[in-house]
Amino acid sequence: MLDGCVPWPGALAERYRAEGYWAEQTLDVLLREGAEQHADRTALVAADGTRFTWAELDAWADRIAAGLVAAGLAPQDRVLVQLPNVPEFVALFFGLMRAQVLPVLALPAHRESEIVPLCELSGAVAYFVAEDDGAGYDYRDLARTVTKAVPSVRQVFVAGDPAEFAPLPEADPIDLPAADPFEPALFLLSGGTTGTPKLIPRTHSDYLYNARASAEVSGFSSDTVYLVALPAAHNFALASPGLLGAMSTGGTVVLAPDPSADTAFELIERDRVTVTAVVPPIALLWMDVVDFMDADLSTLELLQVGGAKFNPEPASRVREALGCDLQQVFGMAEGLLNFTRLDDTDELKTTTQGAPLCPADELLVVDEEGEPVGPGESGELLTRGPYTLRGYYRAAEHNARAFTADGYYRSGDVVRQLPSGHLIVEGRRKDQINRGGEKIPAEELENHLLAHPAVHDAAVVGMPDEVMGERTCAFIVVKGEKAPTLREVTAFLRERGVAAYKLPDRLEVLEEFPQTKVGKVSKVALVRLLTGENG
Repeated sequence: MLDGCVPWPGALAERYRAEGYWAEQTLDVLLREGAEQHADRTALVAADGTRFTWAELDAWADRIAAGLVAAGLAPQDRVLVQLPNVPEFVALFFGLMRAQVLPVLALPAHRESEIVPLCELSGAVAYFVAEDDGAGYDYRDLARTVTKAVPSVRQVFVAGDPAEFAPLPEADPIDLPAADPFEPALFLLSGGTTGTPKLIPRTHSDYLYNARASAEVSGFSSDTVYLVALPAAHNFALASPGLLGAMSTGGTVVLAPDPSADTAFELIERDRVTVTAVVPPIALLWMDVVDFMDADLSTLELLQVGGAKFNPEPASRVREALGCDLQQVFGMAEGLLNFTRLDDTDELKTTTQGAPLCPADELLVVDEEGEPVGPGESGELLTRGPYTLRGYYRAAEHNARAFTADGYYRSGDVVRQLPSGHLIVEGRRKDQINRGGEKIPAEELENHLLAHPAVHDAAVVGMPDEVMGERTCAFIVVKGEKAPTLREVTAFLRERGVAAYKLPDRLEVLEEFPQTKVGKVSKVALVRLLTGENG
């Protein structure tokens, strides 16, 4: 196992292999087998309509793999990948798998304050970016900052005009040794509850199961046309079941540059999309505008909604508004996935967040003392299983808190489990805001706020919001008499490289923060100030 990664205990690893959860295959088999079985069929469709057959995509990945080797990248090298939903993302992903180079998958919205720490933690030796985000943001400027700040990043490769950097590497295909299926293949990012980024190592075998089993429970087949509406680097859109799940069944993947109704509806009609996945705010938006748009969504069979809790009222409107079935998905990049089943009752589909994917998933619902709660009672969800990590990368101190002694991951999610096995998510114990599926670590944003010259103290909390689930409110205590405005604070945070989705939606100035009996800031009391609740 790669140094810094926590392996599964030997007995469990043997069990997962013996019971068929872990295959002796690597992730690149999804493309290789697809090219063998469906060579001339369409595998991938770009937003502009450019189509790639399975054979073309397979050959492209081979050229990139050879180019990576020619560029001096070696097996188990870590590289930071930050690409939007473009064909280069898919070809590069499989090229990296074949060259045994390990991608750290960052989201397009990440900026300096996320990318620099990720490069430092992973020891990234290269950075892959797009020319821009299509809306004026130039990733090459970010790359210039990163290379100055992180000496280990020796190379930058650009999809598009590389400027002073290098284009995506390609070379004549070469024979390459096969990777170990039980070694890490890639790193996903944790939503996190602190300012320190955490990397989630996913092995070929566990992530292959993740994609294949998710595709099976979602009814994917070779007729599936899957629209990647969310960022492809996100676990939901990548392998839950996502584009990898669609590829595992020989389906077709369509890439959307953004999840807006204008963009998504046009692609659904143009490419006869059958399934897509979104977060609740996007689902709400689509349902609100569909009657005002001239779009043929008749091919859409299934809308998957996850990333944050989808409340029963809007969930019950999906079929009438969009003419398709609903599947709720609740999970985490760390592993555990829950799906409502296609044959579940409407009540289960609209009121629960699904049941565990795998028969070997082990779940505990515990109280604050770590003791199991009674049937149907609320508690924190703990889990372990064949596709749930045993520890974050190079994070021994955090792992001691995030995992029990016997390997259960403390999710921080407060849930109730029904007799059917389905979960109802009731909230979070961890100190983070879930803003429409985007996880915002409160401590990280507080640290940035404390750097403002006028801020004495800062506390960040989530505000309940019907559309986003939560929005972000920053409470501050100022040093002098003049408090900064929200506009001034957001401008300051942008200058520090904070991603746009992490910027506070609201700013409140207090003379002092309410405290708990042990002298800590009472965030419960701060939320009550916002909601007008007493007690």
